[in-house]
Amino acid sequence: MEKPKGRILWIDDEIELLRPHLILLKQKGFEVDTATSGEDGLELVRSNIYDLIFLDEMMLGMSGLDTLVSIKEINPYLPVVMVTKNEAETLMEEAIGRKIDDYLTKPVNPTQILAICKRFLESDRISQEKLIQNFLTDTTNIRVRLNDSLEWEDWVEIYTKLVNWSLELDKYPSAGLDDSLRDIFREANTVFSNYIEKNYKDIINTEKSDGRPILSPEIVENYVIPNLNSKTNLFFFVIDCLRLDQWLVMEEILQQFYKIRKEFYMSILPTATPYARNSIFSGLFPIDIQKHYPQYWVGELNTEDHKQNAFEKELLIEQLKRKKINLTTPLTYIKIHETEFGKKVESEIHKYAKNHLTAIVVNSVDMIAHSRSDFAILKEIAPNESAYRSLTRSWFSHSSLLGMLQVLSNYPNVKIILTTDHGSIRCMRGVKVLGDRETSTSLRYKFGKNVKCEPRYAMQISDLTELKLPKISITVNNIIAKEDYYFVYPTDYHYYLQRYKDSFQHGGISMEEMIVPVVILEPKMA
Repeated sequence: MEKPKGRILWIDDEIELLRPHLILLKQKGFEVDTATSGEDGLELVRSNIYDLIFLDEMMLGMSGLDTLVSIKEINPYLPVVMVTKNEAETLMEEAIGRKIDDYLTKPVNPTQILAICKRFLESDRISQEKLIQNFLTDTTNIRVRLNDSLEWEDWVEIYTKLVNWSLELDKYPSAGLDDSLRDIFREANTVFSNYIEKNYKDIINTEKSDGRPILSPEIVENYVIPNLNSKTNLFFFVIDCLRLDQWLVMEEILQQFYKIRKEFYMSILPTATPYARNSIFSGLFPIDIQKHYPQYWVGELNTEDHKQNAFEKELLIEQLKRKKINLTTPLTYIKIHETEFGKKVESEIHKYAKNHLTAIVVNSVDMIAHSRSDFAILKEIAPNESAYRSLTRSWFSHSSLLGMLQVLSNYPNVKIILTTDHGSIRCMRGVKVLGDRETSTSLRYKFGKNVKCEPRYAMQISDLTELKLPKISITVNNIIAKEDYYFVYPTDYHYYLQRYKDSFQHGGISMEEMIVPVVILEPKMA
């Protein structure tokens, strides 16, 4: 016997007049129970499990509205559709206030009833079937495109489409497409890594007018400076280690406050804070920072993390000087690295709304990524990428960053440029690497003397200056990980292989790390 599409209870004191509708529902595969009073209906609700209730508004004895209240007390999640002859607006408002889910006006027709049943009882199935069909079509098309000669704009389109599918599948965990999506991401990243390995040197040495992507050193020139004018007070937010999917869950919350325009740029290699973020603030590639501002360049080896970006304000000031930009008020630079300080900045953000340019670095997302590797409870809370997005949403919903952006949305002369220095990738495959003790410690790139691993897993670099990076020492080889690989030394290999498996890392070559958003926010009230 075929399983019913859903179990319905129809409560109406004139139920016999509805017999044709009840027969139709049964013919369509629904199981239907009936009651002729609110009291009898409540007894059935207490003793049975229903998926949907049709409820008459005007009945002898207990009214429809009173019955509705009692039904919701028994099961607040049970959808109730009120059927009424009364079209008075006040009645509808009262019914909505008592948490009615929908209503129909008598006389009802079969089409209306079936539409309600499909919406409440079959919408998930119908939506999921359509979702699966569209997903298979899109991923097939992407696989075909991966065989073509792809340029930067093609990769942005492919990546954004895959990220949008990630968010869409979050709504349908039972669709069973997660493994398929992971496979197509991996296939795309393999081809993307080859594209970067083949073209990166040309990209960073090509003029912008030739259609190449905007790069990290060009963010201020292309987005900040054009928006610096006498009528605008500009905020420049840089959120460390923010992926596109994380931004999109934030964007969903912000769209009620801002008009949002989103573009993309390519993070330079290595996709790591000491290189990419210093390049953003300086407007220079790392090799040129070291050459022109040696006092502000801190080499990575044997250097504490927090010192590698200690001169962002100074680098930004120097960039504005080179571009001959004169601010009407002194540059304000703020780095938020812990919660209490973030709350303090949030409480004072209205003061900064009068500044010509305020730059704010937020480290929270990067801290979430690293904490997930260090604390088992966070990995349990966010065991996969869907849950990682959910964790991002939870953080942002209660963050000082959201508080700041909400306050700033009330200032019509404020504009916000929001971006990141790089994204991150969930690393699932460890690779054995050889190198001496002077080699950099990152899991996604190794710079040092004669670093080695199998070429399949990493981009091989004999001369760092070809990537516009400072030489660390006399080297034979340097490597940057591709796809979702991470480097592990032979010493205690299995321990570190397991420790860092399924961790979010950055520094390497992947769509998630290199294709990153830059967003322009303008208050809706402007």
